[in-house]
Amino acid sequence: MSQIHLPEEDRLLGPQEGLAIRFAEKLATDFRSVDSAFMSELRCVFSDAEIAELGMMIGQYISLGRLLVVAGADRAAKEIYVPEY
Repeated sequence: MSQIHLPEEDRLLGPQEGLAIRFAEKLATDFRSVDSAFMSELRCVFSDAEIAELGMMIGQYISLGRLLVVAGADRAAKEIYVPEY
């Protein structure tokens, strides 16, 4: 079950998963908050190669998401795939 919508403290994730989500959130909302202290935290659970790969994947998805918004595809996707409750 997806937990991304939950507050960080309520998510039932392992250390790598939780840190990867924090990394993605930081890159998406305030990339300058990825400081040396956060990089040290990442290095406690990821290798430098894993951090680089994770950063590249996060960047690709952020870019794709923004491109879809600019192109208006996000509205079309919501109309097709998001059920109304």
